[in-house]
Amino acid sequence: MSFLLYFIIIALIPLWAQMRVKSTFAKYSRVASSSYRRGAEVAREILNANGLYNVAVEEGRGFLSDHYDPRTKTVRLSPDNYHGHSIAAAAVAAHECGHAIQDAKGYAFLRFRHALVPVANLGSNASWILIMIGILFHFSGMLLLGIIFMGAAVLFQLITLPVEFNASNRALDQIAALRLIGHGEEREARKVLNAAALTYVAAAAVAVLELLRLVFIFTGINRNDD
Repeated sequence: MSFLLYFIIIALIPLWAQMRVKSTFAKYSRVASSSYRRGAEVAREILNANGLYNVAVEEGRGFLSDHYDPRTKTVRLSPDNYHGHSIAAAAVAAHECGHAIQDAKGYAFLRFRHALVPVANLGSNASWILIMIGILFHFSGMLLLGIIFMGAAVLFQLITLPVEFNASNRALDQIAALRLIGHGEEREARKVLNAAALTYVAAAAVAVLELLRLVFIFTGINRNDD
């Protein structure tokens, strides 16, 4: 595979995922849920139903900036989802509450991901410096060290996948059990969550492809040195 083709592929995968999530969210953010609850109300009801009265629900900033902060025990929803009455707002709010439930129950993959954060950050910051030195000066040992550091960051991306999928499953269970959306709306909520999950799948796929490319470069350098 040529470098140009490879570059196009790794550029298009995340771009396609972002376009998919934005188009799906835009579609279902225009469809009001039958319960007509705001995203903030959906989140609060799910948290209360699970005994998580200590978890706050706050309005965040930015488009699709929704997240759960385990340090402050806070679900932050982007303005559209905090105030919105749509199926998309309910689905996203429920998903973030899924992370809060994971945190409360000590979900293993979430705990593992939290433990990996400092290692992944170090790997992301240091790996490319080591890799570039290794490639430019044909220092295979330096390149290998960079690949190991990058491997830690890739592992973080892979561990994120079960965390996100599990949060979505919990979200769908909660909004159905608490009747926060109508029975016929579950399919639409699932589409929103599946589209959002694509961004994590795309990021993991690109990370794995880049790691494999560097492994091939490393083996090539070692072969030439022999």
